Amino acid sequence: MKHRDKEFQPLTVGKNTSNIHDRKSKSFGYQVLGFGSGGGAKVIAFDFMLAAGGGGTQRCGGGGGGGFRTSFPGGTKLNIASGSAITVGAGGASPGTNGGDSIVATSDVGNFLSTGGGAGGQPAGNPGGSGGGGTSGGPGGSGNAGSFSPSEGNPGGNGHPRTQGGGGGGAGGSGGNASQNGGNGGSGTTSNITGSGVGFCGGGAGGGHGGQFSNGSPGGSGGGAANSPGTDGLGGGAGGDKQSFPGPSSGGSGRIVLRCPAADGAALSVSPGDNSVSDHPGGDKLATFNVSGTISF
Repeated sequence: MKHRDKEFQPLTVGKNTSNIHDRKSKSFGYQVLGFGSGGGAKVIAFDFMLAAGGGGTQRCGGGGGGGFRTSFPGGTKLNIASGSAITVGAGGASPGTNGGDSIVATSDVGNFLSTGGGAGGQPAGNPGGSGGGGTSGGPGGSGNAGSFSPSEGNPGGNGHPRTQGGGGGGAGGSGGNASQNGGNGGSGTTSNITGSGVGFCGGGAGGGHGGQFSNGSPGGSGGGAANSPGTDGLGGGAGGDKQSFPGPSSGGSGRIVLRCPAADGAALSVSPGDNSVSDHPGGDKLATFNVSGTISF
C-alpha cells in the first residue's frame, strides 16, 4: 500500500512537473485540462440567413432558386460554437444538376440547412429548395424539399408539349407554366439582415422553342434569363435553353450571413479570405460567407 500512496501524491506546481503526461497515462480515466480552457468552445446565438445554390438547366425548363431560410427579424436564432464549419451551396452545374445545400453546424440541433434548387427538367423538373421547370409537357419539380416551416421555396412551372420550358420556382413564388412562350421564373425574396434589402433565390426563366416563341422572364433576385446562368452569391436558378443554343447554363452559388450583438462578436473572425466580418449600421457584427469556411470567436 505504501507504493500506491507514493505514486498518487499530489503534484506541486513548479516542482517535478515534467512527467505530468506520464502520470496522466497511469490514471484511471482522468483527463488533464489546459489551464484557462473553460472546458469547451464558446457558443454565440446568431440571427441567420441561408441561401442555397440555384439549380442548373438541361433543356428549356428554368432552374429553381436555392432554398431560402432566415430568422431575421424576430425568429429563433442558431447556437453556434467557435470553430464550427459553414458550408455555402454551389450552383448546380449544367446539364441538369441541382444546386448544393447551404449548411451551418450548430451546437444544439446539428446541421441546419437550406436545400439546393432543383434543375430544369428533361422532361420533368427536379424537386429542390425551389423546383426546376419542366420541358416538353413535363411537370415542374416540387419545392420546399426539406419540408420546412416556413417554406424554403416553391414549385417550378410545367413545360409545354412543344418543348417550351416552365419557369423555375423561386423563394417568393412559383415558376410560371409554359404556354406558347416559356414560363416566367418564380420571384425571389428580400433579406434585410445586413441593413439593406438584397433579393435572393429567384427562379430561372423558361426558354422558348427554336426562336419561334418568346422566352419567359427571369424571377429576379439572381434568377437567370434564357441561356444565362443564375447569379453567384444570390442562389438564383439558371435560365432555360432557348434551343437556338448556346445550350444549358449553371445555377448561382448561395450565401450565408450570420449576425450577433457587437459585445458577443468582439473577437469574431472567418476563414478563408473570400468571407468577411463587418459592422452592421445598428451596431451588431455580421459574418458573411461567400464560400465554405469556418467561424471563430
